[in-house]
Order: sequence, then C-alpha cells, then structure tokens
Amino acid sequence: MEKERRQLLIREIVSRHAVETQEALAEHLRRRGIHVTQATISRDIKELGLIKIPIGEGRYRYALPLENPLRSEERLRSMLRDVLVRVARVDNLIVLRTLPGNAHAVGVLIDAQEWEEILGTICGDDTCLLICKDHAAARTVERRLLERSAAVSGMADEEGESPLEEGETGDTL
Repeated sequence: MEKERRQLLIREIVSRHAVETQEALAEHLRRRGIHVTQATISRDIKELGLIKIPIGEGRYRYALPLENPLRSEERLRSMLRDVLVRVARVDNLIVLRTLPGNAHAVGVLIDAQEWEEILGTICGDDTCLLICKDHAAARTVERRLLERSAAVSGMADEEGESPLEEGETGDTL
C-alpha cells in the first residue's frame, strides 16, 4: 500500500509542479511525510515511465508518459514536424537528428507507437537511434517517420514505396 500511495503522489506532484531532479521529487515527498531513498525514487520513476521534457534554457522536468494512443500519434506528428532535422538509414538502423534537447521526447513518442518493426530506441540530447528487426523493417519505419514529418509529401509511388534506394536516406529535411 505504501508503494501505491507513494507512486500516486509522485504522479500528482509531477503533474502539478516542474520537478527537475530526483532530489526535488524526494523533497516534495518529504513535505508530505514520505521519506525515501534516491534508489526508491529512481525505481518509481522507471516503473511509472516518467519522462523528462524540455522546459527551456537547457532545463528539463519530469512528466507523465502518454496514455492515449491516438493522442500520442498526433503528438508524434507534431513533434516530428517541429523538431526533426534529419533522418538517415543504414541497414536495420535509423538515426534521427533533432533540435537540441528533443531526442528523448521523440524516442518516447516513437516507443508509444509500439511499432513491431522497432526492436528498441536509444536517445541522447539531439540524436535518436532506432534499431529495427531488419532492413525491410527499417525502410518501413523510415517511410512512416518521413510521412509523419511531412518531409516526403508526394514522394511515394502508387504502391506506397519510397523512391529511396539501398543506402539512400531521407536526408531531405
């Protein structure tokens, strides 16, 4: 019961306050009578799926994960249009370059799509690496991303195939 109550409070805190660090989150909990270690906070953040989103001036805050799949699709489209700089594909890998501070948020939105072609994502500050099942899966994912970013309007042929050949990328952004 303690864990459930604590995690419910964490959700409430990050919804209402710009919590930037685990220490700040622990302090909010302490003010409510809950004393926890940094390791507990870290586990709770992972279990709740909290993400860090940019708040400006190089600062980030914790936020709740996306829950509505339709909303996450809309947010992915919007985010890709706003922050995607370049897409490059090699074999089963796709590298996304974003404006600084946005790669993690893009990765979370892509993960929320649960595309079966993607085995995993690794994101830093401005780069997101997508690891796909195979070359064909990477082509499919690349095409989806470019379509959602509005970068390839009119580039697909009648069968929906991208005109990109082996080794070419969607670096047209």
